[in-house]
This record gives sequence, C-alpha cells and structure tokens, in this order.
Amino acid sequence: MSDATLHATGRNPDDFAVQIADQVESFLVAVTEVAKGDEPDSAVPFLLLEVSQLLLAGGRLGAHEDIVPDERYEPDPGPEQDVDILRENLGRLLEPIDVYSEVFDPYEPRRAPVPARISDDLADVVADLRHGMAHYRAGRVTEALWWWQFSYFSNWGSTASATLRALQSLVAHVRLNQPLAELDGLDTDQGVGDDTLEFEAGQVMAQEIGGPLGMGPVK
Repeated sequence: MSDATLHATGRNPDDFAVQIADQVESFLVAVTEVAKGDEPDSAVPFLLLEVSQLLLAGGRLGAHEDIVPDERYEPDPGPEQDVDILRENLGRLLEPIDVYSEVFDPYEPRRAPVPARISDDLADVVADLRHGMAHYRAGRVTEALWWWQFSYFSNWGSTASATLRALQSLVAHVRLNQPLAELDGLDTDQGVGDDTLEFEAGQVMAQEIGGPLGMGPVK
C-alpha cells in the first residue's frame, strides 16, 4: 500500500494508519506530560492506562501483514529528539519504585531475571515512536507504519510489555495492601542474575508510596 493510497482516504478516522498514528501521538503527549511532574498523584495509574492503550496499537501492528516500505533504504527522518531529559524527569518522579526485575525472553530456558528501570523503558519506547512519527508527519505513512511494526517486534513491544507488567504489579501491591519486598540494593548497574531478585523499594511499604502516587489500598 503506497503513501498516496493511504492519504487518499483524506485522513479517515477509520483508516488503520490514522488510528495507529493517533494512538502513538496520544502516548507521546501523555508520557511527556507525566514527566513534567505536575500531577504526581496520578502518575502511575495514568502510565498504566497509556501503556495499555499503546500495546493495543502494538498488537494491531503485530497482527497486521508485513508492511513493506516503498523505498529500499529508509529516508532520513531528521535529527532524533533527545530523550535524556524525559528519562531523568521520569526517574525522579518514579524514584521509589523505578527499578524492577524482568525476564528478557520468557521462551529462553533458565533465563534469570535482570534489573530494569521504568524510566529507561518509557524513554526508549518514546524514542522508537518518535522516529516513526517523524516519517508520518513528513507524509511517509508507509515508512512510518513499517518502522512502528518493525520496532514493535525488535524493541518497543517487549519493552512496553515489561513496563506494563511492572506498573500493573505496583498497582496491585498497593490496591491489595501488599507490602513491597526489600530489594537489598538491586540496581540496573549491577550484573545480578539471581532468581530471587525482588522489586526495588527498600523498606518502603505499599501504603507509603500509594498516596504520593495516587493509589489507595482496597478497603
């Protein structure tokens, strides 16, 4: 499907490309707003919602037939936007619960969990999505869809899925009034491969972080 064919719909809201682009744009705007830290009370629930919605778009891309770009080589989308400030702001906002443990590939036998950061994950997903959005805004719709589909399989899909699991687990700990376990110093700079890696929270209890992050335990 060529860019001309896609644009021939006049940006029909029912068009697949328009729907994917709208969801990507919504996620980019939402994460940028959360990172500003203006509403920390709703940060985690809002991120849980936005990542969930983004993964619906990712699932649609994953189920779609392979998208083939019109050109053999990818056109230059221009300079990449720096995500370091976004990463740092999210890290400060999520500092008590930023680090979690994740299994990189659930189909690789005996793969030990590794530490990861929600702030790093979200920044990496944003970088991938912005790359495709640069193509979309330049009118290269097929190129944008190809990039979003390719990077969904190669990076942002698994990264967003891991982030969603961490956010969902955090909300569940708080809403079910289950205290977070002691981490004993786990950080992403450490090459830890222990099967007993636990969520980084130190001695912080779920009820202590639930209030500042906009969540309350189940009564």
